[in-house]
Order: sequence, then C-alpha cells, then structure tokens
Amino acid sequence: MVGQENLYIGPAGWSYPDWRGVFYPEKMPRDFHELRYIARYFNLVEINSSYYHPQSPEASRKWLEYVKPNARFKFTAKLWQKFVLERSSYTSEDVNLVQKGMDVLQEAGRLGALLLQFPQSFHNTMDNRSWLFRIITEFRMYPLVVELRHRSWDDPRVLEFLRDRQVGFANIDQPVIGRALSFTTHITSEIAYFRFHGRNREMWFKESADRDERYNYNYAKTELQEFVHPVLEALKQTRAAYVVFNNHFRGQAPKNAFELQFMLTGQKPEIPELLVRAYPELVDIRRPENPQQLELF
Repeated sequence: MVGQENLYIGPAGWSYPDWRGVFYPEKMPRDFHELRYIARYFNLVEINSSYYHPQSPEASRKWLEYVKPNARFKFTAKLWQKFVLERSSYTSEDVNLVQKGMDVLQEAGRLGALLLQFPQSFHNTMDNRSWLFRIITEFRMYPLVVELRHRSWDDPRVLEFLRDRQVGFANIDQPVIGRALSFTTHITSEIAYFRFHGRNREMWFKESADRDERYNYNYAKTELQEFVHPVLEALKQTRAAYVVFNNHFRGQAPKNAFELQFMLTGQKPEIPELLVRAYPELVDIRRPENPQQLELF
C-alpha cells in the first residue's frame, strides 16, 4: 500500500441537488458551502462550471477561502467548451478570460491541472491534430491534461507528441460503444490523470437521457479493483496522480472515491454518516468517529 503524498482523489463538481440528504446535510446551515464540505473529506475536486463559461477571478478567490483549512487540497478544471467542443474561432480576449480565473488558482499553488476534454466526435485527423496543437500552445502556461474519447487517438505517435510537450493523457473509463476509447494506462507527463464516468451503456448516447441518467452508475468493488494496479503504478512514475469520479448521481462519485481511496492506501477514510446510511457497505471501510465505540446501524 502507498501513502497519500502524491495521490489526489475526489469528485467531478459539487453542485448537485440530489446530493442533499445523501452526502450533504438535508438542512444546510446558513454558512454551509458544498466546496468547504468536500475539502473536509477529499483533497481534490474537478471544476465543471469552467467548461460552460470562463471562471472569474472572484469565484477562484472565494473557492480558495473555502478550501483553505485543507493545505493539500487541489483543483483541476475543465477548459471552456469554446476551445474543445465548439472549436469555433476565438480571440485573444477569450484566452485572457480563461487565464484570469485559472491564474488565481495557479498562483496559490492549488491548480493541479487544466483538462482539455474533447468529445468522442473529435477523431484523430490532420485538422484535429492541428487544433489540438493550437490549444495546447495557447494554454501551455498551465499543467495540461487531454481527454480524448475516440479510439483513433490511442496511437504511439499521439502519445509521443504529448510527451514531447509534457501534456498528460486522461485515462478514462466510459461505456465502450462503437469506437469509444476503452480504459488506458498512459503516462505522458509528470502528472497522471484518471477519470471514471461509469458504465451506463444504455443511457450514454440516448438522446432523451439527461445528465443524471447518463452518469447514474455505482461501481462494484470488483470493478474498482481493476483500477488499483494502474493507479499504484502511476504513483510510482509521476509527481501527482489525480483520480476523478464523474458518476455523480445520488452521491455515487464520493461513495466510489472513498472505496478506491481505501483500496489504494489501506487507510480508512472519514466518511459522512449520511453517505454510510445511503450506502451501508461503506461501514466496513469508514474510520470510526470514536474508536472506543462500535458503530451500529
């Protein structure tokens, strides 16, 4: 087993109404903030909102205050979709808008990585390789990780391209449909990145499915065990390994994050009582709040 010196594990996002009464308290105190609560239990969160609009410096500064009690806490953040999904023309001002928010986290030593998340429709073509190079160049001032979901990118030449530029490759677990990329164990920079989306094949590409339905998946312990060796090997080869769970529905992301953390470290984590009530199997790995007392449910 390993320590937690260079292991960062946590959920993707924190603003989920369905986490109330499951992970967050049902009745939140006036001064309650989800991010402060997450930083009590995890040392990582992936920012989702930065995908939909540039993150403001004010938001970054506010979030830094929320996580201040946890000295080891890191953020990773998705790049604005204008650069990775729309792939339309952009201006230097667009780049500056992204930088203003990210710089606050970077200068505070809290930015673990900026994630360039491309859709499965982004195939390995000459035009797309040029676009990828262009975006990497624009944001080279940050530690970068690229998520490529189409199997055509699983190519030694692509991996060498990323290594030459010290850009990480996001190893993702997703429903493998068509030419979707299956789980990989590539290390192309001094940081490793793992993202677990769940395996809800039925809903993944269903047009009528909403966000919650697509990411409604609870990894079984046997499935989580598949990731233990790859993450442990990555920890040996890098200065940091970021492990993100995106199967957020009904608190399944924090639930699976706690389970994998225990498998990787052998150390029982502190787990909110509400989450243990929702998922009683967590009682076996939960650190007792009072070691002198038995926990009864």
